[in-house]
Amino acid sequence: MKKKISRIVISVILCVFIGFLSSIATQSSITTWYPTLVKPSFTPPNWIFGPVWGVLYVLMGVAAGIVWSKGLYHKWVKTALYHFGFQLLLNAAWSILFFGLQNPFVALIDIIALFVLLLFTIKWFTVVNSTAAYLLIPYIIWVAFATALNFGIWQLN
Repeated sequence: MKKKISRIVISVILCVFIGFLSSIATQSSITTWYPTLVKPSFTPPNWIFGPVWGVLYVLMGVAAGIVWSKGLYHKWVKTALYHFGFQLLLNAAWSILFFGLQNPFVALIDIIALFVLLLFTIKWFTVVNSTAAYLLIPYIIWVAFATALNFGIWQLN
């Protein structure tokens, strides 16, 4: 049990750290470039993004820690975590592409790939531990919403 908790804690720290690094890419554009964009009517207020992503990164970390605790010797665990790691990279890349490079189209391609890879991640997490997979459901719902938002911003600008 101690090993499981430590793996969950490490995974949460890693996910939150990736989220923190991603937020650095947004800092320069969130008050300058982003406010100048035409946004869809369903765009939430800016203050909602930080808390939502904070919760999602914690849920992602708990889910990954649960899967990791099943043992890296198992090929299904490795496969699930490879998918998770790659989707986490695409997640971080989105902030760089959208806010850092100020390129909504390339960010849209990235977030679509993220969504597809997240579907595979959930599939593999389900094979290893269904609770871990369920913890990713809020994340995929938010990514679907963010994809629609990204698409809308790209279309309007």
